Amino acid sequence: MELRTEIVVLGAGAAGLAAARVLSQAGVPAVVLEARERIGGRLFTREDVGLPVPVELGGEFIHGTAPVSFALLRAAHRVALDVTGESFTYENGALHIDDEDRFDVVARVMRRACGLTDDVSAETFLRELGDGPDVERERLLARLFIQGFDAADPHRASARALAEEWNGGEDGQTARTFRPLGGYGHLLRTLHGTLDPERVQVRLATEAHVLRRHAGGVVVDATTAGGTPVHVRARAAIVTLPVGVLSAGGLHFEPPLPPEKQDALAHILTGPVVKLVLQFRTAFWERLDGERYRDAGFFLRPEAAFPTFWTLLPQRTPLLMAWAGGPKAAALANHDQTALVATALDDLATLFGDATEPRDELEAAFVHDWQRDPYARGAYSYLATGGTGAREKLAAPVDDVLFFAGEATSPTAEAGTAAGALQSGERAAREALDACRLGLGAG
Repeated sequence: MELRTEIVVLGAGAAGLAAARVLSQAGVPAVVLEARERIGGRLFTREDVGLPVPVELGGEFIHGTAPVSFALLRAAHRVALDVTGESFTYENGALHIDDEDRFDVVARVMRRACGLTDDVSAETFLRELGDGPDVERERLLARLFIQGFDAADPHRASARALAEEWNGGEDGQTARTFRPLGGYGHLLRTLHGTLDPERVQVRLATEAHVLRRHAGGVVVDATTAGGTPVHVRARAAIVTLPVGVLSAGGLHFEPPLPPEKQDALAHILTGPVVKLVLQFRTAFWERLDGERYRDAGFFLRPEAAFPTFWTLLPQRTPLLMAWAGGPKAAALANHDQTALVATALDDLATLFGDATEPRDELEAAFVHDWQRDPYARGAYSYLATGGTGAREKLAAPVDDVLFFAGEATSPTAEAGTAAGALQSGERAAREALDACRLGLGAG
């Protein structure tokens, strides 16, 4: 099968759909190729009948107040819920309420790395902070959030990049956190619904293998799930595949990408994440210890296999999310779902002691292995030591025919977020329109 179009978009996640919307609004024909049998990419909402609310197996939060996120919420007639709830940390054999915002603590610790002349790993930076019980506690909390929030390996992650991220100002991704009511699934369907079907084809279950560029444009070789070859000829391509897929050679470029692009890929790493959605008969934790945890949002135990659990407050549901990122997630790589659930339940039992037995309450568990997913190869990106400027290099066009989008191409303040992916898709589409002098980009 051979298709001809103006612009081909690889990937129907948030970035690819955002790019396609810009092309559709400009009246430009486009073909979107998506290897999965669904849209959304690393945003993956489960909406099972047996669940009290839709749950996210991938991205869950809206980080910060980026206009692109709230414009999509308005278009979908949805609202964002503030992430609320008290935070408890397990120390010295018991859970203690946190009397200081953990985000503020880590931001303050990492702020000292903003002025580094020579970049170092986050682990090196943390080790050089000094000694003392307060410093050690800050060091432990910073490691927890580097691994959990950034899904990063402290031994490989850039201290300077983390410092910039964690001190991104009032609109940065650590400033405020929300959830889209009803999940990201409805938002993505709304975004998909804005595409003009007369101009934009979205072809699911069609995996791109080779992208060849030449003076007149590009040719993409792909295959459907049924084994049918698909060849798409276009004037330009917008590549929104995850950086983990690009780094692993999941898409072959002919000729190879320029050295600066390959260097950028070498300095943008993809962190592993293991996330479980645990459904219980009741929100049993709300009854424990005189209802002490009734308004709990997060439970932290840095030394655990799953260091973080969270509730869905302000929605009261019998659901807990179990989360491990970075090296913690890598340590669980060989666990099947049964072993992952057993490990998470062991960690919960430790948190609450003899007050309850979580296993007796469990009704169902859901997991998606993003590390083993061939169309993700990890959760989201972070910069390696010495990676300053890598995101900008990855985002740069090649020969005015290849354009790149996705959260890994976003500025530090939005990297790793759905907002960053949406913004990057819009940016890449405008670049392609301008380079090809098409639609709204025509001059």
